[in-house]
Amino acid sequence: MSRTTMVVQEASIPLVLRILYFFLFGWWATGVWINVAWFLNLTIIGLPMGLWMLNRVPQVLTLRPIKQLVVTDERASEVQLRTEGLPQHPWPVRLVYFVLIGWWLSLLWANVAWFLAATVIGLPLAIWMFNRLPAITTLMRA
Repeated sequence: MSRTTMVVQEASIPLVLRILYFFLFGWWATGVWINVAWFLNLTIIGLPMGLWMLNRVPQVLTLRPIKQLVVTDERASEVQLRTEGLPQHPWPVRLVYFVLIGWWLSLLWANVAWFLAATVIGLPLAIWMFNRLPAITTLMRA
């Protein structure tokens, strides 16, 4: 008999540490990170690295943990554990979306979020926008 269990798991970082990181490092580093990523996106050679960087903006901003899917497969005599990312949309759909919409919308979205992060009133909205940036850029599920 075989049984499979799947659990979404994320590492926890204390909230106080994440807040200190944001104010001391995360806010200004995110602005630099976004601009470097978009410079890389202007070149075909740098495009994969630029997209990878844009997908990691929430981690650079606030040390947000990356979610992993932990899959347990129990068979008669053994148990197998493996971790994998969350299921994503098919790559052709993500490619068409990026070429038509994602590249320009994510640049606008990220810069608006970065400027909102400079204000106390706009900070919650900015963090929400940064957390959605991978989905805006390439429909990535985070």
